[in-house]
Amino acid sequence: MTTIQNVTVLGVGVLGSQIAFQSAYHGKTVMAYDLSQEAVDGLPERWDYLRPLYLRDLEDATPEKLDAAVGRITGTTDLATAVADADLVIEAVPEVLEIKRDTWQKVSESAPERTIFATNSSTLLPSAMADATGRPEKFLALHFANEIWRNNIGEVMGHEGTDRRWFEAVADFAEEIGMVPVRVKKEQPGYVLNSLLVPFLNAAADLLVRGVADVEDIDLTWRTSTGAPLGPFQIYDVIGMTTPYNLARSRDDESSQKFAKLLKEEYIDKGKLGVSTGEGFYRYG
Repeated sequence: MTTIQNVTVLGVGVLGSQIAFQSAYHGKTVMAYDLSQEAVDGLPERWDYLRPLYLRDLEDATPEKLDAAVGRITGTTDLATAVADADLVIEAVPEVLEIKRDTWQKVSESAPERTIFATNSSTLLPSAMADATGRPEKFLALHFANEIWRNNIGEVMGHEGTDRRWFEAVADFAEEIGMVPVRVKKEQPGYVLNSLLVPFLNAAADLLVRGVADVEDIDLTWRTSTGAPLGPFQIYDVIGMTTPYNLARSRDDESSQKFAKLLKEEYIDKGKLGVSTGEGFYRYG
């Protein structure tokens, strides 16, 4: 039985900060690392944003328990310090293969031999990064959905070289921090969740950039016809604009390139990143 207590999260964006907070909420000791000092300095604001959401959505949440969670998190911009005592490192850096491989190469130089490595990549395969980690047998994917305290899926996916012992250790960890672990049996771009979600979101983006319908009517059609609580562009706002932008610009088709341009010029450049900033395709109070 492998005990995972000390967790390092690389990247404190929307999802990385959620992973750090959720882990600390369930009693783990967390190092939250980011290249940006500004991002690390902004962590208290992230915690203030998450507190009322936990109180709203979780029956066991109390102000005292949330204070204790914050007390278990240390922010840093020093990578060696961040991973020095890690049992598990979870990487949530931008969805660009070269950035992820470079990050893992640096982590492997400082992390203890016992440390398990996990990527939270939305679409990239563990096998595309495994050799960069220096310990492919201890490397796999652990994928979270946004708003992880309530959309609490934890998709665990190895590659051919992942040792089953470490695979099960990460699945156990996911359960310990309140996730529902899904053991993905073979490598699949997008795991289970995004294999279903991404084509749906791409179809909505294509309808928008080709002028078939506007944001509100696309969302209204989906909600009204299916009974779903959110339309695709409301989901984009929950995800945030950065990951969809990186994915769209990585594809060669004209529709994806138009959507990437739209996201960059009309949303990212204007600070409209979605729910987390109060405005994306919609405005939020």
